[in-house]
Amino acid sequence: MRRAAAFLFTLFALSAAAPALAWSVLGHQLVGELAQRHLDPAVNAEVERLLAGEPEPTLAGVAAWADRLRDLDPDRFKATSTWHYVNTPPGKHCEYVAGRDCPDGNCVIGAIERQRAILADRDQPLEARRDALKFIVHFIGDVHQPMHANNHDDLGGNRYQVSLRTDLEPEAYARRHYVDGVMGTNLHSVWDYYILGTEGLSLRQYADRLDALPWPPMPADGPGTGPEAWATESCRLIEARGIYPAGHKMDDAYLDHFRPLAEQRVRQAAWRLAQVLEADLGR
Repeated sequence: MRRAAAFLFTLFALSAAAPALAWSVLGHQLVGELAQRHLDPAVNAEVERLLAGEPEPTLAGVAAWADRLRDLDPDRFKATSTWHYVNTPPGKHCEYVAGRDCPDGNCVIGAIERQRAILADRDQPLEARRDALKFIVHFIGDVHQPMHANNHDDLGGNRYQVSLRTDLEPEAYARRHYVDGVMGTNLHSVWDYYILGTEGLSLRQYADRLDALPWPPMPADGPGTGPEAWATESCRLIEARGIYPAGHKMDDAYLDHFRPLAEQRVRQAAWRLAQVLEADLGR
């Protein structure tokens, strides 16, 4: 009885926890690693020039930087926190209206467009272009995570509480919510951390596995497409694939069922990131 009460308390306490961020470190690193493997040599050389001096001067090495600003530069993280996602109203069938859903360009769609303009402008200071590159790597990953382009009224799944039975221990900030092999968490965190993390693979192992596959279908690619189309894809997947579970208890069956979709979104993000960098740096 005491354990059950403790678990219910931790489940409730999650409402006060820090919101989860997309794909966790592994997912973002996979997007960066896969994209960089397929860059034109001249574009890759420009990426290396821009990232020279970074602790890990690769796309994978900087892919989680925009999330790490929470600790590295809290004021800047606060100023850019709305750049990680876009929400459309419930019942609007994922129809994006910029003035309503992205005021002043402060959503993931506006952020990608704005940072691309900085990256492509060779008159901009090196530091500004470097940060733009780091933001782009991260935000293209974010916009492909379904919970980051959501039309449910629950903060992108952060308020959809679940209990997940899993052998994968949570990240340090959430360990107090892990009781007897059951994690009190939310749907966003399941997509952020557990779907990919429960494979138990290193970055290199996972990247090699995904890189052995052909590039996945790009349903919204073509003239004039970009982050708005990618966000709409993510949003529509939520209903089309039944991403919200019927109940609030989950186990490995849910993770195993949706892992191929999560991996596809990572690979689509990587392909599109490579295309963006070819366009913006290959001139």
